[in-house]
Amino acid sequence: MMYKNLQILFVEDDELVRRATLQSLQLAGLDAFGLASAEAARERITPDFAGIVVTDIRLIGMSGLELLSHLRQHAPEVPVILVTGHGDISMAVQAIRDGAYDFIEKPFAPDRLIESAKRALETRKLVLENQALRRELAEQGGRASRIIGRSPAMETLRTLIANVAMTDAPVLINGDTGTGKELVARSLHELSRRRDAPFVALNCGALPEAIFESEMFGHEVGAFTGAAKRRVGKLEHASGGTLFLDEIESMPLALQVKLLRVLQDGVLERLGSNQSIRVDCRVVAAAKGDMEALVRAGTFRRDLYYRLNVVTLALPPLRERREDILPLFEHFMLDAAVRYGRPAPVVSDRMRQELMQSDWPGNVRELRNAADRLVLGVASAPEGDSLAPLPLREQVDRFERAVLQEALEHSKGNVAATAEALHVPKATLYEKLKRYGLHTRGQGDGGDGGR
Repeated sequence: MMYKNLQILFVEDDELVRRATLQSLQLAGLDAFGLASAEAARERITPDFAGIVVTDIRLIGMSGLELLSHLRQHAPEVPVILVTGHGDISMAVQAIRDGAYDFIEKPFAPDRLIESAKRALETRKLVLENQALRRELAEQGGRASRIIGRSPAMETLRTLIANVAMTDAPVLINGDTGTGKELVARSLHELSRRRDAPFVALNCGALPEAIFESEMFGHEVGAFTGAAKRRVGKLEHASGGTLFLDEIESMPLALQVKLLRVLQDGVLERLGSNQSIRVDCRVVAAAKGDMEALVRAGTFRRDLYYRLNVVTLALPPLRERREDILPLFEHFMLDAAVRYGRPAPVVSDRMRQELMQSDWPGNVRELRNAADRLVLGVASAPEGDSLAPLPLREQVDRFERAVLQEALEHSKGNVAATAEALHVPKATLYEKLKRYGLHTRGQGDGGDGGR
């Protein structure tokens, strides 16, 4: 159910009307219950009430407007929909200005109430998620966000991180720009026994070669022109903690030798000094592209590559794990709402379709920017070259791939069970899995699941 764990409280003193309306809401798949008075509703609604209120304006005793006024003070983020008679329209319009979510005029078609209630539930859902994220961010105390994703690739990644985080094994993270390599590195650090020591990040591709050595290894006073004071390098600063070397493929070849020595011997010398300084840091490197090709071309040292490549974590681009796009976008949108102090917008079905259809060449970083723009109100939909309607064949292919992926996850990679659930021959399923590059786990399918 889209609105799982969310309720509709319907306040109406006419028992027949209350029963009929509740039945309409429940038949629409909504969790609804009724009360006969605003006084009873007032006692039930707290600021964290997981749902919305629909109330008639004219009630015996406390009126719906008085209930609205009470909730604006004590539970201001709970949406309230007013049900009004024809003579109360001007009153209801004023109530909207005073904070009511919507009003519905009697007599009303059930669909009109259901439509308004669903919109209000979606708003409430986002508010509650926003509040939960605020609590989570406060509990994390500034630590890196969770690695989000339900695709098999992300499940495998989380498992690998958990397995190697407590070790000091060097890790090489490989992935396109924007796939979240630094997030993975931070997660490794935060789950390790080094978590209370520094996490130091250095982008090897952003430093001119002339200052790279000083930045990495440090220098003494007078080591070169302009060296007016001693500088502690990144390796020394990270001692006891984790050094993250992003775009490691950009490291100058001459400095690769010096880094290799530090990794092997655990000592370094600052520029302009003969004194050996012992360092103890875990090195996590990140690269994009084919590192083995760089090794073969002679632009990256083979011995350093193997030293860094004890454990490899692969981050696939978003276009290869589309099932992660919507969960990521929703998380980024809520995070942006917290950072900017703005309400989180409702994501329409059309926008969801556009999000899923985009290839996101900038990957997670581009997706986060799109969420920020939406929350800031500077874009009504994600931007990108692929937002134009896709050819029908491609839309069908993407839909079919998503269905197959979901069925495989449900059956835990069991091909036979997946074929049975989808009512397709096993041979046909294998062809489609091969076509879409989907992998099975070889469970319960006669041992041929990796075929």
